[in-house]
Amino acid sequence: MGNIYCIMGKSASGKDTIYKTLLDIQPVSLRSIVTYTTRPIRSEETDGVEYKFVTPDVLRKMRKQDLIIEERCYHTVHGDWYYFTADDGQIKDDETYLLVQTPEGFKSLRDYYGRDRVRPIYIEVEDGLRLARAVERERLEAIPRYTELCRRYIADEADFAESVLLSLGIRKRYQNSDFDKCIDEISQDLKDFLKESRKKEPAQSEPGKIIYPPKKR
Repeated sequence: MGNIYCIMGKSASGKDTIYKTLLDIQPVSLRSIVTYTTRPIRSEETDGVEYKFVTPDVLRKMRKQDLIIEERCYHTVHGDWYYFTADDGQIKDDETYLLVQTPEGFKSLRDYYGRDRVRPIYIEVEDGLRLARAVERERLEAIPRYTELCRRYIADEADFAESVLLSLGIRKRYQNSDFDKCIDEISQDLKDFLKESRKKEPAQSEPGKIIYPPKKR
């Protein structure tokens, strides 16, 4: 049974680049889960890769269809931006997945799919370096949103507070000061996690048996 790995980290910690790199090099067989957002797309992003960019009307329709697994709203200086994960057929029981998430989203996925299946990959970068990266990235935008950048930077202190991480059992930190070393460390851990998961699986599952059933809503 495949695991679901949630990459997390504060803004400009490099989690999106790490996500793309791991999917590219495939240290173990990984499939992507693309979550949704109503925020505007950035110049370096591609619809359906980092996120599925949708309108608030699409979100409302999916709510009515009871497809939302987890949902978050950020009250930005440009209005409310929603991020959410949907039960849209992307996740199969026998595959291993990778996605970018927040601690709040990680908890919701873990509650939905089970603690044994959903695992954290937390990326950490020194705050000064992270802020410099964020400013440089924003400078490249056609319309830089520096005020929103500052809001995200401050909000991260609460969203990724040490007490929050520890309450979710997130103790391992992958330092992204050296990108290649960070990727190597995560890759090795993914291989180790795969071996560990296989040891826990029964020698032969009953026909049609789902080991990790989604939580009923």
